[in-house]
Amino acid sequence: MEKKELNPEYIAMRDMALEQLKSGKSLTGKGGVFAPIIKEFLESALEAEMDEHLTSERRSQGNKRNGKGNKTVRSEGGSVDIEPPYDRHGDFEPEIVKKRQTVLADSLAPKIISLYGKGMSLRDIGAYIRDMYDVEVSPTVLSNITDRVIPQVKEWQNRPLDDVYPIVWMDAMHYKVRDGGRVVSRAVYNILAINKSGRKELIGMYISESEGANFWLSVLTDLKSRGVKDILIACTDNLTGFSQAILSIFPDTEIQKCVIHQIRNSLKYVVSKDQKEFMKDLKKVYQAPTKSQAESELINLEVTWGKKYPVVLRSWNDNWEELSAYFKYDAPIRKLIYTTNAVEGFHRQVRKVTKTKGAFSSDMALMKLIYLATENISKKWTQPIQNWALTAQQLCIMFEGRFVINL
Repeated sequence: MEKKELNPEYIAMRDMALEQLKSGKSLTGKGGVFAPIIKEFLESALEAEMDEHLTSERRSQGNKRNGKGNKTVRSEGGSVDIEPPYDRHGDFEPEIVKKRQTVLADSLAPKIISLYGKGMSLRDIGAYIRDMYDVEVSPTVLSNITDRVIPQVKEWQNRPLDDVYPIVWMDAMHYKVRDGGRVVSRAVYNILAINKSGRKELIGMYISESEGANFWLSVLTDLKSRGVKDILIACTDNLTGFSQAILSIFPDTEIQKCVIHQIRNSLKYVVSKDQKEFMKDLKKVYQAPTKSQAESELINLEVTWGKKYPVVLRSWNDNWEELSAYFKYDAPIRKLIYTTNAVEGFHRQVRKVTKTKGAFSSDMALMKLIYLATENISKKWTQPIQNWALTAQQLCIMFEGRFVINL
């Protein structure tokens, strides 16, 4: 078989690249050898696309080549000046480098989206790209690139869900967003769940003007429409009407209100000089080994503090059934459900990414950053939670017929 000879220009570029590697010089940026290689590849590909475009049928209609233009595209290999071919009718739509494309998507876009998802501002990303690759990318182009995740966000928001989730935590976090020249507040509703395999999963993320039971009702309705038929245990804060909203959609769900939220709210109405002694007595209630003993300690708490803080004690008594649901379970499940700490921990991780932001430019700008942050955070959710094997068996017994272990 006859050996094919290499293109002399290719040989020259290859030798130049080897020399630069040996001398420790960069292959990218100004003077890098990658730029002319990319230029040759792109122009060859564009010429091939034009040949395919100019079929005999189009030529018979009078269409033909009409010179070349000048265009600068940016990539990890640096800025590249290319000469894309034109046709007379102007209907040539290249794929390798689209008409208005100035950044090679397969080169820099993943890097830009990754940096954005880690909380870097568009200005900082632009500076990073400039320093690393000697490429100038405008904030507008960077914004357009990050917008490519929007279809993924929408697809993720509407994906089908499991029919049963053993445990879910529901909570909201709050941000500022620009809207029509004003800066307004937005509540981001998150539903973090333990799925049937014992792994964490964010099953819902929604944005509203404020947090309220009415919007939570629409959130829960959406979960049901996406396939959720049952939630065994829902852990929530003490938002008024929250329990009623959950039970109107999932009537068999057991509600566990967050004990830590209740404690924080209580201490707001206890004077500072009493807080230490009050907490000493209150711990005997929520740290009791059994519900019966907890109720005895609650009576003692009321005897000691009821006259001075009647509103605080009334709140504990009125919400007691939903504050004390965790007592029926063993320690591993108690630890999971007596507080919304799981979803609050997730929120803390998200805020590490969003903390540098002031007001977001839009609801979608907020949504896409939280989505990207969640993608990074959830990479660690690959293993079942601690003691899941025992927890699953207990839930299977406690919720017979509603939660089944497939052996």
